[in-house]
Amino acid sequence: MRKVPLCHWIDQVKQGAWPRRAFIERMTGLGLTLPMAGFLLLNAGVAQSQPAAYKPTRRGGGGTLRMLESQGPTLLNPHFATGLKDNTGSRIFYEPLAEWDAEGNLEAVLAAEIPSRANGGLAADGRSVVWKLKKGVTWHDGQPFTADDVLFNWQYATDPNTASVTLGSYGNLKMEKVDSHTVRVVFDKPSPFWPGQYSQVMLIPKHLFGPYIGARSREAPHNNRPVGTGAYSFVEFQPGDLLRAAIYAKYHLPLRPHFDAIEMKSGGDAVSAARAVLQTGDYDFAGSLVLPEDVAERLEATGKGRLQVMSGSATAAIYLNFTDPNTVVDGERSHPSTRHPLFSDPAVRRAVGLLIDRESLQRHVYGRQGQATTNFINNPSRYRSPNTKAEYSVEKAKAVLDAAGWKPGPDGVRAKDGKKLTLLFQGSVGAVGQKLQAVVKQAAQQAGIQMELKAVVPSVFFSSDIGNPDTYGKFYADMQTYNWTNTSPDPENLMQCFLSTQVASKANKWLGQNMVRWQNSEFDAAFRAAETELDPVKRAALFIRMNDLVVADGYVIPVLARTSMRALAKNLVAPLSPWRNDMASLPHWYRDS
Repeated sequence: MRKVPLCHWIDQVKQGAWPRRAFIERMTGLGLTLPMAGFLLLNAGVAQSQPAAYKPTRRGGGGTLRMLESQGPTLLNPHFATGLKDNTGSRIFYEPLAEWDAEGNLEAVLAAEIPSRANGGLAADGRSVVWKLKKGVTWHDGQPFTADDVLFNWQYATDPNTASVTLGSYGNLKMEKVDSHTVRVVFDKPSPFWPGQYSQVMLIPKHLFGPYIGARSREAPHNNRPVGTGAYSFVEFQPGDLLRAAIYAKYHLPLRPHFDAIEMKSGGDAVSAARAVLQTGDYDFAGSLVLPEDVAERLEATGKGRLQVMSGSATAAIYLNFTDPNTVVDGERSHPSTRHPLFSDPAVRRAVGLLIDRESLQRHVYGRQGQATTNFINNPSRYRSPNTKAEYSVEKAKAVLDAAGWKPGPDGVRAKDGKKLTLLFQGSVGAVGQKLQAVVKQAAQQAGIQMELKAVVPSVFFSSDIGNPDTYGKFYADMQTYNWTNTSPDPENLMQCFLSTQVASKANKWLGQNMVRWQNSEFDAAFRAAETELDPVKRAALFIRMNDLVVADGYVIPVLARTSMRALAKNLVAPLSPWRNDMASLPHWYRDS
């Protein structure tokens, strides 16, 4: 994209000669996402659009909103939320400074306004941002929300003894208190994507969590009894089963929310959750659905509700363990210092990659919920690599293994130097994911690789329970599969999950984002360069390079670029966005009667 016409188009929008929506459509046609297109206008000082919204006349009155999540939350501290389910539960109560809406706008939540050059919030050198905080906001216990709380969350997350999953969100910056309701964020170097991830971190109160920073972080009594600033306050929580919340009468948005109470029931599977909304009408909303296409079409046809499909940035992939899950070092399996005895041979990784029939999985299993891909970064398209390739061929997989000396034994299973190609492949319980596992196992058997399949209930698999051996963070298997979702239009947070410094281990309570434990110095260097690269073309090239390094090494096998699916009751209005947590817009949900 050439700089001159882009500047001209932005000027046309600023002067009112070209509608904002026309600019957005032009940019998305060139490969940018809605949030990235909106970010270009925001940096240029163009006012953000305000979509038509429901205008309530009073707070409450909507009764109980009944939600169903097949993967229910197991904890409610956002700093320890390793998966979507725990973030979903936490977001009912806690709020961030800002977040991306469905129209590509960076929307203020606890911030009073979005920083810009016009309001003096953005430094010309890109090294600092000033955030003014909304006044009059209180925590659910009545205490005021102030700049001290914002600074505390930075200190809490970056204390290594806290072992938070949000540590990477605060990388290369420090925070300063300007006054009681103003915070300055200072970057180590010029920051090309100044909203970063820190502005979307859900904030917890200093007065309740202050005594538990660091090594005592897991002892805080409010880890599962949240006191936030959100539209709903805590009532009851049964991990993995039931979450109840009640309207917060002093919520900082006037005349909101619409619903008086929330009940989130957990358990079962995606199909039964969708059926409870679309067929029986027992629930109003079911999130995080992964449905076989034929089932989705059947349930949709009942007319009691609707399915909403959103395209953001999510990838379904198969991960080969970089480390050895069967060797114990200092009381820890899959220790970062070990290497997998089979996958250390690149021929084995290459063979496994040849056994993934992406086209069949898309056509017969995922339907509208997945597009075959060979890239880990799939959206925004400007970051999508044109360099990766893949093919499905059992015969080529056999040839690769033959050439590397992996010969079939009497039982048909290949072996070399006394090591048999026998692999444990784990994932979460769910019709679609288990079909993926079965398809891969069938192809592997034809190639002489024996696979044992393991399906773990989602409430355990995606848990951050440090005592449970079956979590995806522990990765006590040879292979595993899951979806990884990026809730930001910028891929910086997405690619953190392959940084050497983010390797999940006992030292960080297995909350490091790099669960495959892959380590590559060239990747690390490219990531560090992208953190400070101001030229958008050069920065995109760095992310493409990172993607290519990950894919080429074979430990990460992208399978499908995923869409996300939700089931909504016919009369439920819920402004959802693929760039933020479903619960983020709860204050704006209502029943259209």
